[in-house]
Amino acid sequence: MAGSHTAPPETLDRDLDVGPEDFRERDFYQLMTGMVIPRPIGWISTISEQGVPNVSPYSYFNLMGSDPFYCAFGSTGEKDNVSNLRKIPEFVVNIVSMDLIEQMNFSSGDFPHEESEFEWAGLTTVPSAKVRPPRVGEAKAHLECKVMQIVDDNNTHIVLARIVHAHVSKAVWKNGRIDPRLLDPACRLSGSAYAQLGEIVNVARPAWADLKGTPKGTAKMPRIVRRK
Repeated sequence: MAGSHTAPPETLDRDLDVGPEDFRERDFYQLMTGMVIPRPIGWISTISEQGVPNVSPYSYFNLMGSDPFYCAFGSTGEKDNVSNLRKIPEFVVNIVSMDLIEQMNFSSGDFPHEESEFEWAGLTTVPSAKVRPPRVGEAKAHLECKVMQIVDDNNTHIVLARIVHAHVSKAVWKNGRIDPRLLDPACRLSGSAYAQLGEIVNVARPAWADLKGTPKGTAKMPRIVRRK
């Protein structure tokens, strides 16, 4: 089926229905990154065979499972981190808080392979517990990971990894868990835009035991509980 538009219009006179082949690559990229928001940022640190630590941000990042625990990040292009992981398949996900946005953004520059973004961005390298790459000392939470697979599809490279260790600063811990307000994670939007956490709400999951026998479409749904 042909797409509804051949380029992003200024205003829509009808719903947009397009595939990657209907837009220019950059236009479809902007559509995707404007639609899937907010995204967590995986600030990935690796190490080269020569011992040079690298750290770069990826907003194509998230948890992928919990038995065992997996995470994944995607790179458009064979960047230094992906090249490092083909030789030393271990990395650290450093969680980006809002106070680290400038350093995180700076580390996304096209530095030569032999240069360390840690040094250029004024970041502290801290030894990890179970992997060779260092952690970002200024980050408040970290996931140490070992690569299980790298999926290469044209210019997209998806790294799948098992989480082997976690580190959390006492500064973001409250009432037995990580407090999202204290962690204050940066939320990636499109273009050069970021956002902070807004209002936090809780919604209980429905239980089949409570729904069974209820006419479809009439069951009482769990209500939003607004956090104070």
